[in-house]
Amino acid sequence: YIYIYYMIRIRFKYLLLGIGLLLSLSAIKAQKYTDLIEKSYEYLDKNDLPAAEESLKAAMHLEPANPHNYALLTNLGTIQRRQGKYDDAILSYTAALSNHPDNETILSSRASLYTEMGNLEKAIIDYTSIIFYQPKNENAYYYRGLIYLQDKNFMAAENDFNKVLEINEKSVRGRVGHALLEKQRGNYDQSERIFNYLISEKPNDWSLYEGRADLYFMMGKNARAMADVQKVFTESEPTAELYVLRGKIKIAQLEKSSAAEDFTKAKELGYDSKVIDELMKMTK
Repeated sequence: YIYIYYMIRIRFKYLLLGIGLLLSLSAIKAQKYTDLIEKSYEYLDKNDLPAAEESLKAAMHLEPANPHNYALLTNLGTIQRRQGKYDDAILSYTAALSNHPDNETILSSRASLYTEMGNLEKAIIDYTSIIFYQPKNENAYYYRGLIYLQDKNFMAAENDFNKVLEINEKSVRGRVGHALLEKQRGNYDQSERIFNYLISEKPNDWSLYEGRADLYFMMGKNARAMADVQKVFTESEPTAELYVLRGKIKIAQLEKSSAAEDFTKAKELGYDSKVIDELMKMTK
């Protein structure tokens, strides 16, 4: 009996040691998972996107069943998108959605990427999914309306912009949507009235000046268009699209060499090189 007692004690002691070792290994593993995530943030701060991507993949490989991996997949998709790895980014967003199909952030990210890739049908599906889960989501209606507008489905676009204003009657985006809609329909005067009203209400919203400048350019009011563009250049950080618009206005004003400089800058900022190459032909 004494022998059995000691044997039980020894086995129990080793059992406790084994449990302790497993707990320690689990803690070390969890720490490595966290460390890899932290490392990805450090790489992002240094703008080392490939290293940040690999850190997140390593973390998920270490703990493939971790319930927080959907957030890592979302971050991974965004990092891949910034590197131009669009197909990989779509796969990452889709994997993140597998257990969280109603997550607005992930759906919006994938929808905007689909839009950027020109896959408008899938983008509409994602925005429609957001609306299904969140019937009063203004952003989803607005961005879906913009896609309908791009696809020249004016009635659907108008319905979405009306819905935005129904949810929030003070929505600037809802009115911007209508201004863009009227511009696409060729109702320039109506579009101008909406932009003028919005700018009077939001004089520091530089995107409104950019929208009105594009409208003025389409109306042939190049001096007014340039005035709005220059205001944005003075007060804000110009986008690639704004450089392109200013270049087009300069061509209309016969300032071809200066227009070429704007198109070159737009290309450096990531504007579609094929479009820029076509525009550059107009500066010769």
